[in-house]
Amino acid sequence: MELNVAKLCNISPLFVSLILLVSLVIWLNLAKRKKLNLPPSPPKLPIIGNIHQLGKLPHRSLGDLSRKYGSLLLLQLGHNPTLVVSSAEMAREIFKNHDIVFSNRPSTTAANILLYGCSDIGFAPYGEYWRQVRKVCVLELLSVRRVHSFQFVRDEEVELVMNKIRRASVKGESINLTEMLLALAYNIVSRCAISRKFEEEGGNSKFGQLARRLMGLLMSFCIGDMFPYLRWLDVPTGFIPSVKAVNREIDAFFDQIIEKHRALKSHDEVPNRKDFVSIILQLQEDGMLEMDLTQDNLKAIILNMFLGGTETSATTAEWLMAELLKNPNVMKKVQEEVRNVVGKKSKIDVNDINKMEYLKCVIKETLRLHPVAPLLIPRQTTASVKLGSYDIPSNVRVLINVWAIQRDPNWWEKPEEFIPERFENSPVDFKGQDFQFLPFGCGRRICPGMQFAVASIENVVANLLYWFDWKLPAGENAENLDMSEVYGLTVNKKVPLRLLPISHL
Repeated sequence: MELNVAKLCNISPLFVSLILLVSLVIWLNLAKRKKLNLPPSPPKLPIIGNIHQLGKLPHRSLGDLSRKYGSLLLLQLGHNPTLVVSSAEMAREIFKNHDIVFSNRPSTTAANILLYGCSDIGFAPYGEYWRQVRKVCVLELLSVRRVHSFQFVRDEEVELVMNKIRRASVKGESINLTEMLLALAYNIVSRCAISRKFEEEGGNSKFGQLARRLMGLLMSFCIGDMFPYLRWLDVPTGFIPSVKAVNREIDAFFDQIIEKHRALKSHDEVPNRKDFVSIILQLQEDGMLEMDLTQDNLKAIILNMFLGGTETSATTAEWLMAELLKNPNVMKKVQEEVRNVVGKKSKIDVNDINKMEYLKCVIKETLRLHPVAPLLIPRQTTASVKLGSYDIPSNVRVLINVWAIQRDPNWWEKPEEFIPERFENSPVDFKGQDFQFLPFGCGRRICPGMQFAVASIENVVANLLYWFDWKLPAGENAENLDMSEVYGLTVNKKVPLRLLPISHL
């Protein structure tokens, strides 16, 4: 076959120019990528990338990888390039010098549906809406003054739990402390948020079951989030139908709650005992908000209170009690402090708790060894940035491995051991200024509810230690206490903590 020169000559010059331009763009992008000094990456598999290396406990698996490859890792999790940060030094550089670049959130299918287009605080994208909503929460819902105003709720709910434990103690029965702590945390947050009990004594509420399903779905594996071209599979697998079903039920529940609050006249409520919904509605009615909040926005914000305020306090208190059982000298020391401070009083108050310095050290050490969210909530870069000697592209997901940071031997002596004394006479705190200790995060995205959570933890733990001595059920010993973890929205003890309470007074 002869070459048809005439046809070749008739090819449009515009078409040729277009081919050359596209080729040039591709070449330039490849050349630019080759010139980038990206963080090290473990070997990847086709399609799934590094997903197989996450394991059942991603914070531990990523900690192992960081010890091998360095404190900055660039993984490919399906379709998503993901930066893993595992050192205090890199965390400091991010939050001190590039916080805005690292303040966005990646979009996920479950959060978009369950949290009304991510219009909450935790999962909302960085921008004006998030800034205004966070301002309302920090100044009006979660301020020190507001946290103190809900002390009566904490006191009442803790007293109910202590009475329940007393009844078990009289009968010589062991209790499932894990379940009690979770129900307590839910009740405190629910009363503060919507003036309604989350768990009624002797049974689970329907909303309690819904909230647990919601928390599970937020952390469930979603094919479309990892592989966008396979998003359609989330329907036949049942993921999307499950998420939408939970959303419909929660939506109806909160619509009812909000409408009841709207119908309630503000003068019918005790001013310093208003719940979160009443406070926001009153601010809206008085024109005190800088932006209009829709009903869906309000529902997302209140849901956030449950997500952030329940698991943190319950899980931390559970890990704390487990560590005290494994460390009887610490148990003895903290109980002596609590009982010496309270004396013969019939009730522990805030002034008492403020004097319990060693208890505060015990809580900090628990948060160090057992951060509730060991990888925090994922972030996403909004622009390319330089970290140390590495180039970090834009639109990269970011995981801050605070679990690894808080066990770094470069910062902590005997990091695997439970030693509350390390915090005695130490300025290190969890408020985001000490980059080796970030259980609540740091920067603009630091958890706004940490004071609320810590107040609940201090209250319940002080009461547990004051009123009771604690033992494991017959046949069990502290040395063999199962401390294994299960990963979810938070990292919990895999085996619930069942203990035998012995009344002290």
